[in-house]
Amino acid sequence: MPIASPEVYAEMIDRAKSGAFAYPAINVTSSQTLNAALQGFAEAGSDGIIQISTGGAEYVSGPTIKNKVTGAVALAEFATEVAKHYPINIALHTDHCPKNHLDSFVRPLIDISAERVARGQAPLFQSHMWDGSAVPLDENLQIAEELLAKTAAAKIILEIEVGVVGGEEDGVSAAIDDKLYSTIEDGLATAAALGLGEKGRYLTALTFGNVHGVYKPGNVKLRPEILKEIQDAIGAKYGKDKPLDLVFHGGSGSLLSEIHGALDFGVVKMNIDTDTQYAFTRPVVDHIFKNYDGVLKVDGEVGNKKAYDPRAWGKLAENGLAKRVVEACEHLRSTGTSLGK
Repeated sequence: MPIASPEVYAEMIDRAKSGAFAYPAINVTSSQTLNAALQGFAEAGSDGIIQISTGGAEYVSGPTIKNKVTGAVALAEFATEVAKHYPINIALHTDHCPKNHLDSFVRPLIDISAERVARGQAPLFQSHMWDGSAVPLDENLQIAEELLAKTAAAKIILEIEVGVVGGEEDGVSAAIDDKLYSTIEDGLATAAALGLGEKGRYLTALTFGNVHGVYKPGNVKLRPEILKEIQDAIGAKYGKDKPLDLVFHGGSGSLLSEIHGALDFGVVKMNIDTDTQYAFTRPVVDHIFKNYDGVLKVDGEVGNKKAYDPRAWGKLAENGLAKRVVEACEHLRSTGTSLGK
C-alpha cells in the first residue's frame, strides 16, 4: 500500500483510540532502519508510524552536508516508493523539533507539503512535531496555534508536547523533577488555545513521568492516571469523551501495566527509539565477534568478503530491529489491526 493518505491517517488514529491500542512510532536514521521498521510492521499485521528527528534527518543528508530538510525529504521520498510493496499503511512523521530548529526543519517541510497539496498531490509527511517543552506554556501554545493553521491547510496533523520529558534526546535535555507531570490546567489551556479539532487535528504529548533514554523496567516512575484526570477535566468542559489524541514519549523502562493504562486513557502513538537502536546494533556486534578474522584483515590476511560485506551484517541488523517492532506492536495491542486486513 502507499504511504497513508491524510484520510487514512485520520482513520488510523480514530481506530486506535476507539480500540484502546496505539501505533509504535519508530525513529529511523537510514534506509536500512526504515526497511527494518516496514518489515516489522508487516510481520505484525499492524499499520504504523515511521519518524525522523532533527539529528536523524541531518545524518541522512550526509555527514559533511548536515542539512535536515534534505535528509528528511530524501528519506520520505524513499519511504514513499518502498512502502508501496507492503500490505500495511505507514504514516511519516518528524519527531522532536525545538524552537531553534523550526525555521530549518519543520516550517520548510510544511511549506513543501503545502506546495504539493496545491498541485493535487499528497503531503510529503503526514505529521510534524513541535516540541515546545523548553519554553513557557503560553509561548508553546502560541507557536502551536500558528503551526496548526499551516498544518491543517496542508492536510497534515500537528503533534505538540505539553509538559517536559526528562533525560536527553538529540541535544534536548531536561531534569527529572516535578515538571515531568502535566497538569489539568495545562490540558485546559491546550484545548482553549487549539480547540478540539475545529482548528485542525493535533496530537498531544502530555507528560506523566516520561524520561528519554535507557532504564530498567520499574526505574521510571510513570503515573498514567494523570492522563485520565486531564482527559476527564477537558471532557467535562466540552462534552467529549477522551477529547485529546495522546502520544507517549520516553517509553523505555516502562512497565507493561503502565503502557496499557496509558492506552486506555487515549494514547494512540508511542515513540520507540532507544530500544530499536539497540535491537539494530546487537546482531552486528554478535556477527563481528563471531567473524573477527573475517571482518578484519588480521596479521596480513585478506579477511572474508562474505563476512564484511555490509549486506551480511546489515540483514542481521534489520531482522533484529524488525523483531523489536513486532514486540512493540504486541505491547501496544496493534498486532493484526491493519486497515489492510
